Amino acid sequence: MIGLKQIFTWWNKNTFGTFLKTLFFGKLVGTDEYGNKYYKNKKDQRWVIYAKDIEATKITSDWFLWMHHTVNEIPSKSVKKYNWQKSHSQNLSGSNKAYKPNKISKNTKFKNYETWKN
Repeated sequence: MIGLKQIFTWWNKNTFGTFLKTLFFGKLVGTDEYGNKYYKNKKDQRWVIYAKDIEATKITSDWFLWMHHTVNEIPSKSVKKYNWQKSHSQNLSGSNKAYKPNKISKNTKFKNYETWKN
Protein backbone atom coordinates (compact mmCIF):
# COMPACT_ATOMS: atom_id res chain seq x y z
CA MET A 1 0.00 0.00 0.00
CA ILE A 2 1.30 3.43 -0.88
CA GLY A 3 1.37 5.94 1.93
CA LEU A 4 0.87 9.68 1.65
CA LYS A 5 4.58 10.27 2.29
CA GLN A 6 5.52 8.06 -0.62
CA ILE A 7 3.32 9.97 -3.04
CA PHE A 8 4.92 13.35 -2.40
CA THR A 9 8.49 12.60 -1.29
CA TRP A 10 11.31 10.65 -2.89
CA TRP A 11 13.37 10.10 0.27
CA ASN A 12 10.86 7.64 1.76
CA LYS A 13 11.35 5.01 -1.00
CA ASN A 14 10.25 5.37 -4.59
CA THR A 15 7.74 8.05 -5.54
CA PHE A 16 4.25 7.40 -6.83
CA GLY A 17 5.44 8.13 -10.37
CA THR A 18 8.26 5.60 -10.07
CA PHE A 19 5.80 3.10 -8.63
CA LEU A 20 3.49 3.51 -11.65
CA LYS A 21 6.39 3.41 -14.11
CA THR A 22 7.65 0.20 -12.52
CA LEU A 23 4.19 -1.34 -12.40
CA PHE A 24 3.24 -0.67 -16.02
CA PHE A 25 6.55 -0.52 -17.92
CA GLY A 26 9.24 -2.02 -15.71
CA LYS A 27 10.76 -5.44 -16.22
CA LEU A 28 12.68 -6.80 -13.24
CA VAL A 29 16.14 -7.81 -14.45
CA GLY A 30 17.79 -8.66 -11.15
CA THR A 31 18.56 -7.98 -7.52
CA ASP A 32 21.82 -7.48 -5.67
CA GLU A 33 23.04 -8.77 -2.33
CA TYR A 34 21.51 -5.77 -0.53
CA GLY A 35 18.01 -6.49 -1.83
CA ASN A 36 17.93 -3.59 -4.31
CA LYS A 37 15.81 -4.38 -7.39
CA TYR A 38 16.89 -3.30 -10.87
CA TYR A 39 14.42 -2.61 -13.67
CA LYS A 40 14.44 -1.59 -17.31
CA ASN A 41 11.80 -0.80 -19.90
CA LYS A 42 11.52 -1.31 -23.68
CA LYS A 43 13.36 1.98 -24.32
CA ASP A 44 16.29 0.61 -22.24
CA GLN A 45 15.80 3.13 -19.45
CA ARG A 46 17.19 1.63 -16.26
CA TRP A 47 16.36 2.33 -12.61
CA VAL A 48 16.69 0.88 -9.15
CA ILE A 49 14.24 0.44 -6.30
CA TYR A 50 16.24 0.47 -3.07
CA ALA A 51 15.50 -2.15 -0.42
CA LYS A 52 15.86 0.20 2.55
CA ASP A 53 17.25 3.73 2.65
CA ILE A 54 17.77 5.54 -0.62
CA GLU A 55 21.53 5.80 -0.82
CA ALA A 56 23.31 5.74 -4.18
CA THR A 57 26.47 4.27 -2.68
CA LYS A 58 24.55 1.07 -1.91
CA ILE A 59 24.75 0.12 -5.59
CA THR A 60 27.61 -2.29 -6.20
CA SER A 61 30.15 -1.56 -8.93
CA ASP A 62 28.86 -4.21 -11.34
CA TRP A 63 25.28 -2.89 -11.11
CA PHE A 64 26.58 0.70 -11.33
CA LEU A 65 28.16 -0.15 -14.69
CA TRP A 66 24.90 -1.68 -15.90
CA MET A 67 22.80 1.27 -14.66
CA HIS A 68 24.97 3.76 -16.56
CA HIS A 69 24.98 1.76 -19.83
CA THR A 70 28.69 1.00 -19.59
CA VAL A 71 27.93 -2.71 -19.95
CA ASN A 72 24.81 -4.34 -21.33
CA GLU A 73 25.22 -7.69 -19.62
CA ILE A 74 23.15 -8.08 -16.49
CA PRO A 75 25.50 -8.69 -13.54
CA SER A 76 25.64 -12.24 -12.31
CA LYS A 77 26.44 -13.52 -8.84
CA SER A 78 28.45 -16.35 -10.39
CA VAL A 79 31.10 -14.02 -11.83
CA LYS A 80 34.47 -14.85 -10.32
CA LYS A 81 35.98 -12.08 -8.23
CA TYR A 82 39.72 -11.76 -7.85
CA ASN A 83 41.24 -12.15 -4.40
CA TRP A 84 42.50 -8.54 -4.50
CA GLN A 85 38.98 -7.14 -5.02
CA LYS A 86 37.34 -5.85 -1.88
CA SER A 87 33.69 -6.42 -1.17
CA HIS A 88 31.41 -3.42 -1.68
CA SER A 89 30.74 -1.03 1.18
CA GLN A 90 28.61 2.09 1.16
CA ASN A 91 29.92 5.58 1.81
CA LEU A 92 30.02 6.05 5.58
CA SER A 93 30.64 9.82 5.61
CA GLY A 94 28.57 11.54 8.25
CA SER A 95 28.09 8.40 10.32
CA ASN A 96 29.84 7.09 13.41
CA LYS A 97 31.84 4.71 11.23
CA ALA A 98 33.28 7.47 9.02
CA TYR A 99 37.05 7.78 8.72
CA LYS A 100 38.38 10.50 10.99
CA PRO A 101 42.10 11.25 10.97
CA ASN A 102 43.87 11.86 14.25
CA LYS A 103 43.24 15.39 15.39
CA ILE A 104 46.15 17.64 16.19
CA SER A 105 45.93 18.65 19.80
CA LYS A 106 46.70 22.14 21.01
CA ASN A 107 49.74 20.84 22.86
CA THR A 108 51.41 19.46 19.75
CA LYS A 109 54.66 21.24 19.06
CA PHE A 110 55.55 21.67 15.43
CA LYS A 111 59.13 21.24 14.37
CA ASN A 112 60.86 24.21 12.85
CA TYR A 113 61.47 23.89 9.17
CA GLU A 114 63.78 25.48 6.67
CA THR A 115 62.50 27.28 3.64
CA TRP A 116 63.76 26.45 0.23
CA LYS A 117 66.90 28.24 -0.67
CA ASN A 118 67.59 29.80 -4.05
